[in-house]
Amino acid sequence: MTSAQPNNIFVLGAGSYGSCLAILLAHAGHRVTLWCRRRELAEALAAERENRAYLPGFALPHGLIVTHELAAVAQADFVLGVTPSHAVRTMFSQISPLLAPHAVVVNAAKGLEEGTLFTIEDIFAQVLSPAHAARATYLSGPTFARELAARLPGAIVLAGRDEATTIAAQHALSTETFRIYTSTDVAGVLLGGALKNVIAIAVGVADGLSMGSNARAALITRGLAEIARLGVARGADPLTFAGLSGLGDLVLTCSGDASRNRRVGLALGQGQPVAQATGLGNMVAEGVKTTAVAHALAASLAVDAPIVEAMHSILFGGQPPAEAMSRMLTRSLKSERA
Repeated sequence: MTSAQPNNIFVLGAGSYGSCLAILLAHAGHRVTLWCRRRELAEALAAERENRAYLPGFALPHGLIVTHELAAVAQADFVLGVTPSHAVRTMFSQISPLLAPHAVVVNAAKGLEEGTLFTIEDIFAQVLSPAHAARATYLSGPTFARELAARLPGAIVLAGRDEATTIAAQHALSTETFRIYTSTDVAGVLLGGALKNVIAIAVGVADGLSMGSNARAALITRGLAEIARLGVARGADPLTFAGLSGLGDLVLTCSGDASRNRRVGLALGQGQPVAQATGLGNMVAEGVKTTAVAHALAASLAVDAPIVEAMHSILFGGQPPAEAMSRMLTRSLKSERA
């Protein structure tokens, strides 16, 4: 079901995902403003009506406004945060004083903060007003930008602690091809969306080493168990990880050719040095930074996370991928539910 009336929507971040959401919501009839961090990118998008750097081949709908100025956020009913996770604190600290009292923040970033081990919700609690933080919602699930921009069908989950606001955002942002489900498990939705990127790197490594389909299936399944252990230790509902933001996002990110995190792992498994494999140009592979944070998180919670450990040893410890995978495979035997 789509929104009965148009809303003012401010999309913070003009990468591939931010651009696709802006295009999707503008086509649905909303008044959309797309904010670009770099002035030159904003000028190029406004002139060319296409984001050739991040989402080539998709025209920006008539009426979609492109800007470099943050002041426009003051008119927004919904603010979609689609920046890399490491930029969330800085960006929302800047816009917090500008938000209208009724505005609803919708986070679409996936990651954990280095140093603090914070989720995006933890960051919002520090940088947003208490009212905006309490009503904030969190979007996560198995969606690739190009497919959404092409208006191919996709389903996603929106988590929030204020039920009325979450349902209002669900109805406002859903379209005929973009189906939104709601959840009250903010911790589970955020952790599933962040940690699956680490598992996707591992699957890419296994594929790069030609370990086969059996290994891929095992990594996805054991990766889900690992994510659930970490999530439950942080207070999440284990059933959340069987849903769109858990299993759904994990399967897509581990198997889809458009997955940047899987491509990083694939390059590592094929023998590329870490610096080269993680250099994806202007596209961010969140799983690299998240691996470091997840490794620290698992240690702080005393949670067994062998896949996270293996990826950390490759990305930050200099261990060859084949050795890291062999070490993981030869761990002591145990129960599946251990």
